[in-house]
Amino acid sequence: MKVPRPWSARAWLDTAHVIIGLPVAVLLGGLTVLLAVAPPLLLRAVPLFTRVQRSRFHAFLGFRIPPMPAPTRWRRRATWRQIGYHLLSPLVGLVGAVLVAFAWGGAVVGLLSFLAPKMQEPPLEFPLDLRDNRVMAAYMLVGLALLLLAPLLARGMAVLDLSVARTLLGPSRTELGQRIETLTESRAGMIDAADAERRRIERDLHDGAQQRLVSLAINLGLARATLTDLPEPAREAIVQAHEEAKLALKELRDFVRGLHPAVLNDQGLDAALSGVAARAPFPVKLSVDIERRTTPTIEAVAFFIVSEALTNIAKHAAATKAQVSVRRERDRLHVLVYDDGCGGARMDGGTGLRGLAQRIDSVDGTLRLSSPLGGPTTIEVELPCE
Repeated sequence: MKVPRPWSARAWLDTAHVIIGLPVAVLLGGLTVLLAVAPPLLLRAVPLFTRVQRSRFHAFLGFRIPPMPAPTRWRRRATWRQIGYHLLSPLVGLVGAVLVAFAWGGAVVGLLSFLAPKMQEPPLEFPLDLRDNRVMAAYMLVGLALLLLAPLLARGMAVLDLSVARTLLGPSRTELGQRIETLTESRAGMIDAADAERRRIERDLHDGAQQRLVSLAINLGLARATLTDLPEPAREAIVQAHEEAKLALKELRDFVRGLHPAVLNDQGLDAALSGVAARAPFPVKLSVDIERRTTPTIEAVAFFIVSEALTNIAKHAAATKAQVSVRRERDRLHVLVYDDGCGGARMDGGTGLRGLAQRIDSVDGTLRLSSPLGGPTTIEVELPCE
């Protein structure tokens, strides 16, 4: 713990926290005792008392005590802990306020003791004769010691009060663990739901809009091949419509493939990545060693990593070749993407790598990037298989 200096703002904030905390604690503790005769009123008032104390810790110490968990099974235990704090805080506040006030007051009296004989005639009554220079020097030394001790004492009492408040006003370890588990389950459910929604959109586009575009392109192709006796402007319109339909069909296929390729569900990661590697504008050496398939969500994340990485290589790296390795080791899926391009890739350099990092973080994976200027670039990813 860093010791604040007597003239620092930290020392005065700690002192104000301790001194002001005593009347606040006595008031709230007394109200807690009075309202004990009416339990419904006490249960309504305790959260208000707790907010007052939390605001005091935040105002003087800059610390926010986390709120209590919402689930009903923890609420009763949390309420009893809050009542315990409001009953205990007057004692803690009294000890702290007395010690801190004594330290600061003793420092002032000791350092200003040389003024006592001059303030009035006859001199003020002191336990020792302050007209003796040795006695006055002793008073001043004690005052200096208390001046140096007061900020440390104020800091210690503020930390003690904060420790008690964090224990009784904040969530316990059990409650925090329960909250973390709940948030983890909720996040996993949201990720699975988002992945399922992408698969649904892919199926709807594949079975609906894509099939209609295929039919439209076929009909325009037949019209283009058979209707040769039409005026030239009409033939040009058919030809243009046919080309536009084929281009729209290609873009839709690429979009659907990027959402969630059907081959990933049907045949797994190896087949899906083989298609991605085959479409790359440069040679890609692909190695997939997975004895048993992972969850659909992890497969989708791994596919997205490789697909996005190869897209970034094609756009920015000026690479002549790339290498992709995917292997499973126990409960971890390792993905490595290597290229011999110009390097210089950074996590803050564009949206592509940031998107990768966000997708990986969503499933508690890790990402390591090595891309010195001049290359090569290596992306290493580890994903949990479950």
